[in-house]
Amino acid sequence: MGDITTGSVNANGLDFGYLAAGPQDGPLALLLHGFPDSPHTWRHLMPELAAAGYRAVAPYMRGYAPTPVPEDGAYQSGALAADAVALHEALGGGPDAVLVGHDWGAFATYGAANAAPDRWRTAVALSVPPISVMTTAFFDYEQLKRSFYIFVFQTPLAELALNRAFVEGLWRDWSPADGRDRSGDVDRVMECLAAPANAAAAIGYYRAMLDPSRLVDRYAAEQRATTVVGERPVLYLHGAEDGCLAADAVDLDAVRAALPPGSRAERIGGAGHFLQLDRPAEVNERVLSWLAP
Repeated sequence: MGDITTGSVNANGLDFGYLAAGPQDGPLALLLHGFPDSPHTWRHLMPELAAAGYRAVAPYMRGYAPTPVPEDGAYQSGALAADAVALHEALGGGPDAVLVGHDWGAFATYGAANAAPDRWRTAVALSVPPISVMTTAFFDYEQLKRSFYIFVFQTPLAELALNRAFVEGLWRDWSPADGRDRSGDVDRVMECLAAPANAAAAIGYYRAMLDPSRLVDRYAAEQRATTVVGERPVLYLHGAEDGCLAADAVDLDAVRAALPPGSRAERIGGAGHFLQLDRPAEVNERVLSWLAP
């Protein structure tokens, strides 16, 4: 992990554990992970951001240990966006702060950038497009088969299903099978979800996704912000070999139309869902180029 350190900070009523790299007085770069993943997914990008002068902070998302399970049981995208805005405040971010989000972290990125545009200069989203594009892609027949896990997570069997073999299977299916050993990444995920309450929290993200009764009114404004076209430009990157959300189901022209003016949407060849790990040098170069003032 090199110069990556650990820490914790209270934001939005939760004590967020995090990884960090870079100067304390640098512009904040908030890096948000998805499922089934952890902040360690950013281990290649964080040193590059630090070298560019950023204070890179990658929190464990709500419910992913050591960040606790929220008492309000809120796991909707709006709650994740509110967490990102609160983390900006707690970490002393300025208007030059940037957001980078993958998977569920991408949803949080859209929402946080739209809900509080004065806090962020720009943003990067990986692997999950804006909700309007996501909804269209989701109902493709082949994509429905790939998304089987979302429907499993709506059932009472979900907590039993979410074991190491299941997570290993998702990692294997979602990124190219080119011999890379992903056991370390799976180890990190299972550490985060070892307690039943933490596993239930990770599943809760998906239950809130399809069950409106699970939406908490407190986050209504941030929830709306995840569905609109905001002000801050976004770089969107999608792996050409993504086995979670197939690249051919994601129309990049539609992605660009759903993002603010000045945004870009690009594919990364040879990369799967975890493109920041599949093609770290290329992803790092594109992210740093986009973030350059």
